[in-house]
Amino acid sequence: MADLSAFLKAAARVVPSRRQLEWFDTEMYAFVHFTVNTYTGREWGDGSEDPAIFNPCRLDCDAWVEAIKAAHLKGMVLTCKHHDGFCLWPSKYTEHSVKNSPYKNGKGDIVREAAEACARGGIKFGVYLSPWDRNSPLYGTPAYNDYYAAQLTELLTGYGELFMVWQDGACGEGPNGKKQVYDFDRFNALVRKYQPNACIFMDFGPDVRWCGNEAAQTRTAEWAVVPSDLCFRAEEQTRAPLVDSPLRGIYNTQPDIGALSNIIGAKGLAFVGSETDFSIRPGWFYHPQEEPRSAENLFDSYLRVCGGNSCMNLNIPPRPDGTFDPRDVEALRQFGKRLDAEFGRELPCACETVAESADGRCVIRVSLSAPARPRYVVLREDLTHGQRIESFEIKTGPGSAYRGSTVGHKKICQAEFAEDVNEIWITVTCARDKVYLRDITLY
Repeated sequence: MADLSAFLKAAARVVPSRRQLEWFDTEMYAFVHFTVNTYTGREWGDGSEDPAIFNPCRLDCDAWVEAIKAAHLKGMVLTCKHHDGFCLWPSKYTEHSVKNSPYKNGKGDIVREAAEACARGGIKFGVYLSPWDRNSPLYGTPAYNDYYAAQLTELLTGYGELFMVWQDGACGEGPNGKKQVYDFDRFNALVRKYQPNACIFMDFGPDVRWCGNEAAQTRTAEWAVVPSDLCFRAEEQTRAPLVDSPLRGIYNTQPDIGALSNIIGAKGLAFVGSETDFSIRPGWFYHPQEEPRSAENLFDSYLRVCGGNSCMNLNIPPRPDGTFDPRDVEALRQFGKRLDAEFGRELPCACETVAESADGRCVIRVSLSAPARPRYVVLREDLTHGQRIESFEIKTGPGSAYRGSTVGHKKICQAEFAEDVNEIWITVTCARDKVYLRDITLY
């Protein structure tokens, strides 16, 4: 067996790209699921829908952006085409699109309206383009990859700067009863060519992977450094397995994909962060009988997701008239107010590393400017050096106020202090190499 220490140091040096760092700093953004399903009450359309049903007569994408910003979300990813194949822009390559709907007498372009509203509102814009297309007669043939590439190119070149291109992994049968073999290498090359700063989301990378559920749950230890056996589409990968026993059947739903027990048998390692996508309602598309999550639920989800080394992609489905439900808007507004109340005022403090060892363990003293009882201690690693912390604890005296595992981009610690304190001690009890913290913030 190769030297474990050397292997862990190699794992510690797997670093993100600049686009991945910018994605992590975006932290929270909105998903907007909108298509013919909004009018049929379905979650997955079958591609036979008449475009005449699509008519968002009160559409106001600026109002979407206003609601999104009220919740401090920093971007929007629009479902430009879902599995039904209906396009929210007037694609040259299909008649199953908004150009054959009553909306603006067939002259509308929802993608353009959303992109321009995001630009006016100062938030980022991204696109979702489903590879599965239940309307296209080409689906299940080599020609379909040309069709998808052509539509992807329309989106990549016609709507300004994109921060994310979201590709669903669904692959069902098309109208001819066949499934498609997707040419993702070709599709991703187009993204790199036309939108080099955009992160690509897929189950298997290259930039962002699925967290493994749609319930706003995150792992106890969420690693962005994962086996390349899982994220095999990542462009930058190490080639340094510790043992010659390749992983079998690893998938995003497993609880320990970045743990030592998995990475020692990996073909290599890649930096691919986790996105937690979930809906404000039980469904992804609008159903009037459903109730939205409460602001308290959204806040708890934020603590788990953004406070657990993942980014939050929160779906907000428009109603058939193109507006957000007022109940959803109010939940978003109250969520934003709760974020302001809990994280709007930092406690002034100074940090000093008082002990450090060669294996990465260290002790950091955090001195407060005035006695206070912090509700939250927020740690962030400097990921330009890689993700390194495996476990840590927070103390004010002989007992621990908090014990945690990984940190990564952000760890929000809800530490319980019995009284006001002048200083706290953060001890990194296990790390893969020397620890580099971007910052420590108390609230």
